[in-house]
Amino acid sequence: MLNEVTRQFIREHRSDDVRQLALQFKPSPDSEIDLTAALTQIAGRQAIAHKILSWYEQEEILYPARLPLEQCSSEAAARYKASLLSGDSFVDLTGGFGADTAFIAPRFRQIHYVERQAELAAIAQYNFAVLGLNHIQTHNADGVDFLKTMQPVDCLYVDPARRSTAGKKVVRIEDAEPNIVAIQDLLLDKAENVLIKLSPMLDIHAALKALKNVKQIHIVSVDNECKELLFLLLRDFTGEPEIICVNMTSPQPLPQPLSTRRGEIEERGNTFSLSEEKNTSISYTSDVKEYLYEPNASLMKSGCYKSLGLRYAVDKLHPDSHLYTSSHYLPDFPGRVFQVEDVSSFNKKDLKALLHNTNQANISIRNFPLTVEQLRKQLKIKEGGEIFLFATTLANGQHLLLKTTNMNTLAQYL
Repeated sequence: MLNEVTRQFIREHRSDDVRQLALQFKPSPDSEIDLTAALTQIAGRQAIAHKILSWYEQEEILYPARLPLEQCSSEAAARYKASLLSGDSFVDLTGGFGADTAFIAPRFRQIHYVERQAELAAIAQYNFAVLGLNHIQTHNADGVDFLKTMQPVDCLYVDPARRSTAGKKVVRIEDAEPNIVAIQDLLLDKAENVLIKLSPMLDIHAALKALKNVKQIHIVSVDNECKELLFLLLRDFTGEPEIICVNMTSPQPLPQPLSTRRGEIEERGNTFSLSEEKNTSISYTSDVKEYLYEPNASLMKSGCYKSLGLRYAVDKLHPDSHLYTSSHYLPDFPGRVFQVEDVSSFNKKDLKALLHNTNQANISIRNFPLTVEQLRKQLKIKEGGEIFLFATTLANGQHLLLKTTNMNTLAQYL
């Protein structure tokens, strides 16, 4: 789809600033370089450098305009989805750039990719061939229309577009395209298993009221940022769904070889249920001990705070603070672990003693009346360094400032 002259131009300029390149490079009238296509490919490859590393290192991969790349799953998240699914036949009704289809494809014998945008479908078909995924059949069609006429399969996957016709982001399931609530009966009629990717901003309780037969909810974070909510529907399931919280670290480009970098993708899961959280009783503490624990993004999204405290035998500081403490070190706690160096009230004398010789720190607030910016201005503390300050509220209602150091190796979240 690109001539060799254009490909060579892409290789030579793959690290260049695309905007400057567009302004400065003027191909001659007889040049065979397709500058528009080249700029799209350079920008696309740069966009997925830290998102889909194995594709970034494959020069033959073609890229669409930027929006589908922003919306596609990261390699870590796509590989996680693949680990959940297997069988004989699979259909992706909202194929997009094709990342999810490609990583799920080895788990099934028959794969159908469906995408209504002709250009995206053509690019995906080309890339599947580059990747050696020759058993994927591509369909340039509307996903709902395809769903109505397709034969039943083992598994369906849907990632509805979460933007309105005006281009604004939407969160509610009913506002996405296609409307999953309206077609969920048809989805479960066509497949025993249906995996739905939804916005990480979605309220889980609201989604459970709207969706039927939900067996599992996977809250997927990458590098401690909540990226996806995955709802796994099972046709005849009637029980209570599991909430599975997962946080992964994404592979890094340098300096390790690719095989080593893939091995760095870690998956740590905790499984809860809403009834477990509702029926769990814990006590809250006003005593900050030697270690402080901050749950990772997936656990924070789950809302299973009491269950987490009970499971790891750590004391919660306040019902709304979502910080925990213990006198013993728990290296396997799913989140950031800090050693408490000092604790201060907010009177001037205590603050002066705690911040002595400290003019730089990372500030976090948990259940505290000021914003980070307001507190930073009040304390006259610059951003950065190795000190972490937590402003929070204890069970007795007292506001405290905790001075801590990060215990996590290389500051990575487990």
